[in-house]
Amino acid sequence: MALGLGILATRAGEWPQLQGPTRDGVYAGAEISYGWPKEGPAVVWKKECGEGFSGPVLSGERLFLFHRLADLEVVEALDARTGKPIWKCDYPTAYRDQIVGEDHGPRATPTIAGNRLYTIGAEGRVHCLDLATGKKIWSMDARADYGASEGFFGFASSPLVEGDAIMLNIGGASGAGILALSKEGGKLLWKATDDEASYSSPVMGVFGGQRLGVFFTRAGLVVLDPSTGAVKSRLAWRSRSHASVNAATPLVIGERIFLSASYGTGAILLNYQGGHFDKVWSGDEIMSNHYGTCVHRAGYLYGFDGRQESGPRLRCVELDTGKVRWTQEGLGAGNLILARDHLLILLENGQLLAAAAEPASYQESGRAQILGSHVRAEPALCDGFLYARGGGRLVCLDLRKK
Repeated sequence: MALGLGILATRAGEWPQLQGPTRDGVYAGAEISYGWPKEGPAVVWKKECGEGFSGPVLSGERLFLFHRLADLEVVEALDARTGKPIWKCDYPTAYRDQIVGEDHGPRATPTIAGNRLYTIGAEGRVHCLDLATGKKIWSMDARADYGASEGFFGFASSPLVEGDAIMLNIGGASGAGILALSKEGGKLLWKATDDEASYSSPVMGVFGGQRLGVFFTRAGLVVLDPSTGAVKSRLAWRSRSHASVNAATPLVIGERIFLSASYGTGAILLNYQGGHFDKVWSGDEIMSNHYGTCVHRAGYLYGFDGRQESGPRLRCVELDTGKVRWTQEGLGAGNLILARDHLLILLENGQLLAAAAEPASYQESGRAQILGSHVRAEPALCDGFLYARGGGRLVCLDLRKK
């Protein structure tokens, strides 16, 4: 299991970063229902929102939304149970998606650590905000300060906080492919690699008793010491296309690392011991994640195989062997949360599905249309309430088991 933020003693009612408290898509809060009435789960509140693929994050009774309204990137704090605004912080942006041209909002999900909120916008502006008031503590411009490029689709890798450092996969110049800043003051602590940035977010793992950062850059896998930036190991492994979008988060399962990418790449499972990578299996016909990350339960991976625009399929893959156990066609692309023994599946078309996380077959227990189309942001699940955004709307649903 990926360990996420070691500094956080997260409560069950928190979703403080991309893919939850342990940064692996696993929910461990209040029991929820997986079968819903015809009209779908109860809608607690809904709110119009702006552009962007940044997922909501939560701490205590507050939800934090990062989106674009007109020519501003906006961070808002909302009451998680009512959707009522608490504070707002914004700054100008001129970002334009030059490839697809459909969405010009922030891509990266914010990260909460202690009493601070950290964001990185589509143009690479990093902000540290006071969680209670929204007051700006410090900021950094990845392009101006470190010569980073916004790439094909803007900056999309979410910040990772470990100890006193906020670590960023920005693809900066002069050895600033990955860097760490002081979480309190924004001072440069270290920089590492000349790798260009990917759209994948880093995670933490424990290997041989040592906590290490695991980064999937545009060039491949980098394992490093989060306190010094010293690179422990590297593995060249990337999408075959020049327009690569290594986007799925690495999945750390014990002392194994699972990577997946589209564009003729596929998946690879590695044992990582003594600073060496030993391949367990790999292949392009097993699990090819485009942007959604797999989840793991009891020796099986669940995830979307295939490119978003080509009609991906949901799959179950045996972790030890790479054997495909089942495939469900016709769902399109989406994101997953593992809630005990079930998958919550938020599809790009705005449908929410519930299905058993079991290797025998695909067994769906619930389906509801909760949003419009063009849904790519990762949802959040706290205390039985699901928060999802897309198509210009943010919605809170009550999934608690009655």
